[in-house]
Amino acid sequence: EVKHAKEEGVEFLTLHNPIEYIADEQGKVKQVVLQQMELGEPDESGRRSPRAIPGATVTVDIDLAIVSVGVSPNPIVPSSIKGLEVGRKGTITVDENMESSIPTIYAGGDIVRGGATVILAMGDGRKAAASMNEKLKVQK
Repeated sequence: EVKHAKEEGVEFLTLHNPIEYIADEQGKVKQVVLQQMELGEPDESGRRSPRAIPGATVTVDIDLAIVSVGVSPNPIVPSSIKGLEVGRKGTITVDENMESSIPTIYAGGDIVRGGATVILAMGDGRKAAASMNEKLKVQK
């Protein structure tokens, strides 16, 4: 999948952590600010954890953000989007089509369910994609 994505022009920025999403006047995402990270010293298990490089950020122009990592809701997304309805645990509230309170934002997986399985998150993604496809057909 990674090989095919690279062939399609996808650029992978490893060791970068989103810290802010910037919207234009209409509320559409236009940039993301990324904190550059480095691997720290190995812990007792031998695993090296990422740590922020102080003062090292990069701003990237974007027109779409798909956040698909983690085991709990990332608070940056709901808190940076005005008018987005969230539940009591910081999860994004969606309808049966995975559409949020903002008609152009769809969500699924952990940001909707809290901790969930990859299978459920993948199912949410497929459902959201189908819903977006249907909505785009109607708008043509």
